[in-house]
Amino acid sequence: MKKSFKIRFSLSIIFLIIGVILKFMKIENLMYEMTLLSIIFFLISYFVIGIDILNKALKNIFRGNIFDENFLMMIATIGALVIGEFPEAIAVMLLYQVGEEFQSIAVGKSRDAIKELMEIKPEHANVVRNKEVVAVRPEEVEIGEIILIKPGEKVPVDSRILVGKSSFDTKTITGEPVPKTIGPQEIIYSGTINLNKVVEAKVMKKFEDSTVSKILELVEEATSKKAKTEKFITKFAKYYTPIVCFLALALAVLPTVVFNQNFSEWLYRALTFLVISCPCALVISVPLGFFGGIGGASKNGILIKGSNYLEALSEARYIAFDKTGTITKGAFEIQKVNTVDISEQELIRIAAHAEKFSNHPIAISIKEKYAGKYDEKKIQNLEEISGKGIKANIFFKDTLVGNAKLLMENDIVFKEEKEPGTVIYIAVENKYKGCILISDTVKKEAKEAIFDLSRAKIKESYILTGDEERYARQVAKDVDIKNCFGNLLPEQKLEKLEEIMKQKKKKERAIFVGDGINDSPCLARADVGIAMGGIGADAAIEAADVVIMTDELTKIAQAIRISKETMKIVKQNIVFALIIKISVLILGALGFANMWLAVFADVGVSIIAILNSMKTLKIK
Repeated sequence: MKKSFKIRFSLSIIFLIIGVILKFMKIENLMYEMTLLSIIFFLISYFVIGIDILNKALKNIFRGNIFDENFLMMIATIGALVIGEFPEAIAVMLLYQVGEEFQSIAVGKSRDAIKELMEIKPEHANVVRNKEVVAVRPEEVEIGEIILIKPGEKVPVDSRILVGKSSFDTKTITGEPVPKTIGPQEIIYSGTINLNKVVEAKVMKKFEDSTVSKILELVEEATSKKAKTEKFITKFAKYYTPIVCFLALALAVLPTVVFNQNFSEWLYRALTFLVISCPCALVISVPLGFFGGIGGASKNGILIKGSNYLEALSEARYIAFDKTGTITKGAFEIQKVNTVDISEQELIRIAAHAEKFSNHPIAISIKEKYAGKYDEKKIQNLEEISGKGIKANIFFKDTLVGNAKLLMENDIVFKEEKEPGTVIYIAVENKYKGCILISDTVKKEAKEAIFDLSRAKIKESYILTGDEERYARQVAKDVDIKNCFGNLLPEQKLEKLEEIMKQKKKKERAIFVGDGINDSPCLARADVGIAMGGIGADAAIEAADVVIMTDELTKIAQAIRISKETMKIVKQNIVFALIIKISVLILGALGFANMWLAVFADVGVSIIAILNSMKTLKIK
């Protein structure tokens, strides 16, 4: 607890005890003075602990926001003071403040999981400039500069190691507790920590485009997007509070006016009714539950952009996957090269020049196979045709490099390959010159991940891919996915997703999982878009609602389990709070509940609900 609160709380208790002692002391000829003195001590005790609540209530009244929990506490406790119930008024304020402080501690703990991510921002970068090492702000580092990362330092920007090999703590980025050894030509991501050796690296991205910046943006977004349940509770509190205020007023006035009942007795009931009605348990515990769920997911390398997506995940029943880099590793290798009137080396040389400016995994595999130098002046009029391939003038000859559709559209006569895998066909000056057979490997955890999803109540799984359907179906069979559609252009992939979404019921949701730029439309259209690998395409991360910071498919089922457990806890809080509140409200109106029971219905229920919400941080 905060030191200031401890002091105020202690002083209030001391003044309360003095007031109680003075009230019950029997000294002849001083009874009036003793009673007056006890009242003074009671009032001091009340204002010491309640001044901030009174201040908030009055400020909100002047702002036009009258009906909130501060207003309820002010009216209920001042009313109790007016009818002479000093100890009860102070006890209500004391216990309410304890509940508020407890809530503050709980929110702080829930924020810690998010705060850990906010602290991953590197403090400086060691840049080699003019043969000297200069410490600068990460924002000042330019692409292509050389940086040194010393043991214990955070990687300032996404870079590629040139010299050295070291272990890196990637936990804050991926959620993985085991350090990863990274060496020359491998990528290191901003926010990870160098553990044991100095490495020299070349900067690949500016700070604002680096992994750490993307994560910080996602975390900031997460707190602003509310779930339907949260919005309902906010709306509920908005109408509920004025209603109970008018009911309390009616409870105090009507029995006295209509039935000539004792005003003090009914005023006490009305004040008790007000204390009971305070909606703290709902207003605090529901957002706290969602925040805890998002924090718990982030600890596991799963970034959820808002509680609305957390709620949607719990309702997921359909899931569609892109294939390359999602179900498969995306690490392509050339398996076979078929040529027609050309050498194998020349065919690969042509294909590598056509793919020179592409970062697609297939393009990378072709470029890795080509060991020669590039002559960029002889790459002209390059045009990337979405979902089909590349048309360009390579070595002063019109060249096509792509799938079967590209050659068919250009009336090229060729023999279509039947072997499983991705086939890149090459035509030069309208003549077929051969093909390159490239294959990818299925991720080892893919089958287990699909099984986990079925246990998480996913009804149907799909593969939607631009790759050849024969190969896609083989991959689908390997991982036990029944529904597979291949040879899809990006717009066709989106159409298929639309078809999948049409068959779901009102409260069912559909997920799309992808990692590439061409997946962005589907990621944006799905009820929940999941981007695999926080290090994937920026466009995919922007469009997605959930980002898995590693390439592990099993994290999807984990995210669904966290969402379901969070929603279970949130619903428990709502039901528990409403049942207790309504029951004690009825007892209060009938005169069977005093201020102490009212305090339990308010502060007690809030503390129990908050404790329950804290469980979301520990969901496994």
